[in-house]
Parts: sequence; structure tokens; C-alpha cells
Amino acid sequence: MTDVKPYWQNYIDGAWADGGAGRISVTDPATGERIAEHALADVGDVDRAVQAARQVHLSGALTAMRPIERGRMVQAMGRYLLDHKDEIARILTLEQGKPLWESHVEVEGAALYFEYYGNQASTVEGRSIPLGAGYMDWTEYEPFGVSAQIIPWNYPVEMTARSLSAALATGNACVIKSPEMTPLTNAYLAQAAEAAGFPPGAVNVVCGLGRDAGAALAGHPDVNQIVFTGSVPTGIAIASAAARNVVPCVLELGGKSAAIVHEDADLDAFENDIRWGIYFNAGQVCSAMSRVIVHESRHDELVERAAAVAKSLSVGPGIDRPGFGANMGAMVSDGQRDRAVSMIARAEAQGAQVAAGGRKPNRPGAFLEPTVLSGVTRDMEIASQEVFGPVLSVLSFRDEAQAIEIANSTDYGLVAGVFTADLARATRAARQLRAGQVFVNEWYAGGVETPFGGYGKSGYGREKGREALWNYVQTKNIAIRLKG
Repeated sequence: MTDVKPYWQNYIDGAWADGGAGRISVTDPATGERIAEHALADVGDVDRAVQAARQVHLSGALTAMRPIERGRMVQAMGRYLLDHKDEIARILTLEQGKPLWESHVEVEGAALYFEYYGNQASTVEGRSIPLGAGYMDWTEYEPFGVSAQIIPWNYPVEMTARSLSAALATGNACVIKSPEMTPLTNAYLAQAAEAAGFPPGAVNVVCGLGRDAGAALAGHPDVNQIVFTGSVPTGIAIASAAARNVVPCVLELGGKSAAIVHEDADLDAFENDIRWGIYFNAGQVCSAMSRVIVHESRHDELVERAAAVAKSLSVGPGIDRPGFGANMGAMVSDGQRDRAVSMIARAEAQGAQVAAGGRKPNRPGAFLEPTVLSGVTRDMEIASQEVFGPVLSVLSFRDEAQAIEIANSTDYGLVAGVFTADLARATRAARQLRAGQVFVNEWYAGGVETPFGGYGKSGYGREKGREALWNYVQTKNIAIRLKG
């Protein structure tokens, strides 16, 4: 790939820097070819990044600024991403595998976070508390200081934007640990911060292995707040490290999200929900619609429709798929693909039937056919464990109570959905489903304005919406006794 810069560096205290741990290769999952090398951070690099962020915070450079001015700088970062959208999307597709048009969607989504939270910067207001004659009392919201953000590989641009925009809008300085499999595009977030006028050290980006750089960042005594998206075991390790320093976390740890489809659901419209819900980004989405729980009277019809959607998708290199359409790219790595294939095989051994896909195409690259499994029961591994791939499991139910019971039968609780023409039934289900967000008659309804986060092992804290802002600030109360 001679047209991709061969070596990418970390960004610490306003300067590009090599890594103390050497370099790591970044591979195109569609071909298996190395596209570039990236500097690999060690513990010393992480400490330098944290200290740079801490100095910015202690200097008051961000907090002394009028919030509306800081918000304009945050918005400028989003405009920078849009101005460089084509370049960023191409690199994103090469390192992550998704179709080029999906990469454009991701960059646009990232820019939207900066626009939204830039607008919110001047609205984080305290309140006056009446204590009667002789007193003045009010609250103020102060940034935590150094926000450490450990980013997943599936949406490296958008997930960084989601936390970085809210953190900067509220006056925090940030250290981003980019994902080692997809680190290249995080460089554009550093460039955006620089172009927007943020001082050196306000945004630091380091690529490092989780067990080294990630662990060092999560356990650093000068980090004041941590944001992590990823697996449950890693989330537990990060929360444990943070707890030793009494540092708050926002954890988004994945899911096994279910859509309940009642007998009166519009299955024509639901085909589109299948397309977006489980095959977008090759199913590598924490909130993917990985389970469909359908009324037994429509089970066979839904399986047939889902299989038709799966079979309609063209699968191949994302860089060859620039236009919106019925197509899907590679998974992020051979290892992720092989794990999904193994889970499909175990589901078959337990009695599930493959209605579509289920196999690796006969071609190089980390590809998996879009898959539909029918005959899945709640006791199967595939019904409770996250595949993180383009695999839809279809279960059936007899009545409303059983549907809710099956939907709530996993350790996860990130999102859920209910599809029905009966609004009263949909409302009942929405209140009974154990999930942080419930979609009714459209998977992924909502947007950057709507709070997102999990119940149970899907984590805690909220991202998106105004609720996310409170993750990045702490409340101070000021009480004054007046001389009378």
C-alpha cells in the first residue's frame, strides 16, 4: 500500500513521537497485507501523556475559557473531520475492513458528536439553593481533570469522538489509548484538536497494547476519570484498577440484544431492521440485533425473510464498495472471524440450523458469510454469548410473558427492541425489558441526542445525550454566610 503513509506516530503534548515499545503492524483484514506501522507506546509514553494532560488542567487553560468559546473549538474539530472525510474514510476502511460508504457514515457520525457537544458546552450550569436570610448557596460543575479514554477497534473514529467531544466541552484534558488493531485514524482526532486551537497536552493519542499501555493508563494515579468500551473481562480489569485510585468509570461492555417480534409486526419493514441491525459493520457492533425472538406463528416466515436478506448481501473488500448498497466488508481480523465460525459450529452441534451463511467464503481475508441461525433455544451458547459478528439467532415464543423472559435471560442489558402494531403492548414491553435503551418498531431509532448505556454486564454510565455530560463533571457546592 504505497499510497498510505508507512509509519504513524503517537501524539503527546502537542508533538508527534515514537513509541518506547517499538512499532506495531497494521493489517488490512480484507487482504491480510500490512498497510502501515504505528508507534507502540510503553508505560513511560503513557505517563508523559498523562502528565501533559494534567499540566493543561492545572494551568486552567480550558477551565478559564468562556464555555461558549470552548464549545466553538469543539465544533471546529467536527468540521475538520468533515473537511478530511474522504481521506479518513479510506484509511478507516483499509485498517478496519468495513465498506467505504460505511466509513463515510462513521466519519459523519463522529463530526456530529463534536457539533452536538460543542453546542452543549455553555449549558452546563449550576443552580442557586435558597437557605434563607443571611446565606448564599450555589452549585458549580467542575471537570474531573484528566480523562483517560480507551477506544475499541470497531468504531475507532466515532467512539473516540463520542467521549472526546463531551470531555473537551466540559473542560477536561484527555489521553486517548487507540486500539492496536485500528490505530491509524485516531491521528486525525489529534490533528483536529490542533487545528481547532486546543493547547498542547489537551488531547494526547497513544497506541499501545492493552496489557501494557492500557493497564498503565487505567491504573495511573493522575488519571481522574476513565471511559472504556470493550469486553466484560477487560472492563472488570479496568474498573478494578480504577477503584484502587478511587476513580470513576464509564463502561460500555457489549451486549446480546434482542428484538421481540410479535405476530402483528410489519415484516416488510423489519427486513430493513435485519439489514442494519446485524449486518452493518459485519455485526461488529455492541448494540447489534443479535437475537430475534419471534412469535411462533411467524417464525418460519421471518427465518425465510432473514435468510433472503443475508443472501442478498455482496461480501468482499470494503475498499471496493464505495456506494451505499447491499454489501458487507471483512471482519477486523482472522481471529475474530474464526471465533464467530467456531460459535456457529457449536450452535449447530447443539441443534440450531443454518438458514443462511455460516461459512468462510473461499477467498483471502477475514470474511464471514452473513449468517442466520434458526431453531435456537435460550440454553444454547449462541443465545447468551456475544458473537460480535454477522450472525443472527432466531428464537420463538408463545406469549408476551415468555418473550420478555427470554429477552431478559442473558447477563447483558445494552439495548432491546419490540416490534408490534399495538402501542400498549410495546409500552409494556419497553418498561419490562432490562436494557438501557429500547427501540420500538425501528432498530437504532434515536441518535446522538439520546442517552446510551447498559444494565447488568453491559456496563454503567451513559454516553450520548445530555446525560453523558455528567460523567465528565463533579458537583461543587459553595455556601456563604453573609454578615447581617
